[in-house]
Amino acid sequence: MDSALRPARWDEYVGQKAVKDNLRILLQAARERTHPAEHLLFYGPPGLGKTTLAYLVAHEMEAQIRVTSGPAIEKVGDVAAILSNLSPGDILFVDEIHRLNKTIEEVLYPAMESGKLNIVIGKGPSARTIQLDLPPFTLVAATTRVADISAPLRSRFTGGTYRLEYYSEPEIAEIIRRSAKLLGIEIASEAIDEIARRSRSTPRIANQILKRCRDFAQVHKEPLSRDLATRALELQNIDQFGLSASDRKILAVIVEKFAGGPVGLSTIAAATSEEISTIEEVHEPFLIQLGLLERTPRGRVATPRAYEVLGLTPSNDTQRRLV
Repeated sequence: MDSALRPARWDEYVGQKAVKDNLRILLQAARERTHPAEHLLFYGPPGLGKTTLAYLVAHEMEAQIRVTSGPAIEKVGDVAAILSNLSPGDILFVDEIHRLNKTIEEVLYPAMESGKLNIVIGKGPSARTIQLDLPPFTLVAATTRVADISAPLRSRFTGGTYRLEYYSEPEIAEIIRRSAKLLGIEIASEAIDEIARRSRSTPRIANQILKRCRDFAQVHKEPLSRDLATRALELQNIDQFGLSASDRKILAVIVEKFAGGPVGLSTIAAATSEEISTIEEVHEPFLIQLGLLERTPRGRVATPRAYEVLGLTPSNDTQRRLV
């Protein structure tokens, strides 16, 4: 089902205009030269379409795509097997490339730069290096943590490093409308807007919510109206701002137990029974994006907007501090 929702052509891919415009020129120039495209790196938060772009690059180049991920490549032999089995013009897509270990990265350097694969045979004094010629290929990589990729590897993505941005509400609404049509869902325009408003500006989340709303409508034998979509979203504890129950719990802990902060991340984790990494990587980015939370040298601080969202009024001391 997820594959069916993935755009297969450029005109079906909504948003990311700057990235698409640059890629179109790069890929058209490569086709006219009858050369593989240069290596590409996509980065940004999860669910924004990095994998979809990799498939679109392969479609545009009329090339076969081979898919793997950083954690799946454990040994030098793994990457050697993948590279040596590529055909001329193939697209090699590596997801979560920041999780490659340094030894494997060093094998990729000559492969990306000069199309050579260096293999060491044997051990000790009798060890020798064999250099194999690789067919021309394009490495397309995706990551959510571009800073964790070593500088030498980043510099070899000569086709460009592209950041994917969060989507606007109209763009998310257009994606939902397309997905609903593909899934055969009859949905009211007001319901589309309601889902788009609560989708965290992320297409993957929008499609997930749409499918859960479809299930809710199917079970209740009702058309997917705005009222039904709202009921389905409330059942999933997704409020009008797109906040989950865990998001609101984090804000409530900061506001109610620690007077709005500043409070340390480990203290918030202990008070909410969440892992520090979960708060920092899953919840905080969206709370900061909405202007509900601030990171300061002394800890996390709830903003005046956080009080409004929670329906609370800050105390006089808190008001003076917020001002």
